[in-house]
Amino acid sequence: MPQPDHYTGPSDHARDRNVQAGAACGTGVLLVNLGTPAAPTARALKPYLAEFLSDRRVIDYPRWRWWPILKVILAIRPRRSAHAYTRIWTEAGSPLRVLSEALATALQAELAGQARVALAMRYGAPSVATKIAELQAAGVRRLLVLPLYPQYSATSTGSVIDAVADALKQLRWPPELRLVNDYHDDPLHIEALAERIERWWQAHGRGEKLLLSFHGIPERYVRLGDPYLAQCQATAARLRARLGLDEAQVLLSFQSRVGREPWLQPYTDATVRRLAAEGVRQLDVACPGFAVDCLETLEEIAMQNRDFFLAAGGQDLRYIPALNDSPEQVAGLAAIVRRHAQGWPGFGA
Repeated sequence: MPQPDHYTGPSDHARDRNVQAGAACGTGVLLVNLGTPAAPTARALKPYLAEFLSDRRVIDYPRWRWWPILKVILAIRPRRSAHAYTRIWTEAGSPLRVLSEALATALQAELAGQARVALAMRYGAPSVATKIAELQAAGVRRLLVLPLYPQYSATSTGSVIDAVADALKQLRWPPELRLVNDYHDDPLHIEALAERIERWWQAHGRGEKLLLSFHGIPERYVRLGDPYLAQCQATAARLRARLGLDEAQVLLSFQSRVGREPWLQPYTDATVRRLAAEGVRQLDVACPGFAVDCLETLEEIAMQNRDFFLAAGGQDLRYIPALNDSPEQVAGLAAIVRRHAQGWPGFGA
């Protein structure tokens, strides 16, 4: 199209606006969390648990050995799990889904003009494949996958990578792909955790001990090369140092074990009972492995383990909420996105 004689090309502002518009259309950030059943019922839990427990990354037993066990589990566990979910379910739905959506919305606002943010669940809906297809249909040609697991484990982040790979296999023209493996020692993440704990202490007072409870995995997985234990320990060490406390004041434990084989120790339930028996009367618990609050924090820690602590002689177990959609978490995740997306349009060199 002919231009006036004085036209010398777009202004710097126009060029910047065009780059941002192109980035917003062409760059996508996919947050992935574990997932949740559609309702707190045994009927809804059964397919969700079946998908989760059929994942070879989660349970690596030979299938001939595992399928009969899984059949028994699916006949019993959905009803038990439904009861647990009922205790935390809200009018808006599952806390994990609601809080993950709020986090995705806040991150989208932070990255406005740079990327399109979407949220998927590894198990249940919306699936990883569905969201990747939606992003591609919206014009995304560069995709950064950010699993909402600060510490890497094959059972969590590794499984997300599998799901992404399976989804890309179905696309004729897959987008350029980058993956965030972990952010367990990211300085902004550690600072966000510390600020969350300190503000909670300012509002509620500080307990005698702080217990950092991470989700467990079988010890065998670590022996096979999973870095999860080392990364949990690194998170705890950095958070302890940032808070200015020692190992006697900030303890580490692992929750949510199932089955008979040994999982990472010390176990959270045994630890809270031991601390109560040793005379600790007020115990604070934080869960740095969970980006948002969910069944494992709201029911397992704040309810089940609180009951264990009280029954063993303690007076109060106080759960410190996860980062959820706090400004600190949003800023930290946005910084991770910008760092990993460097070189893409809108993200600098």
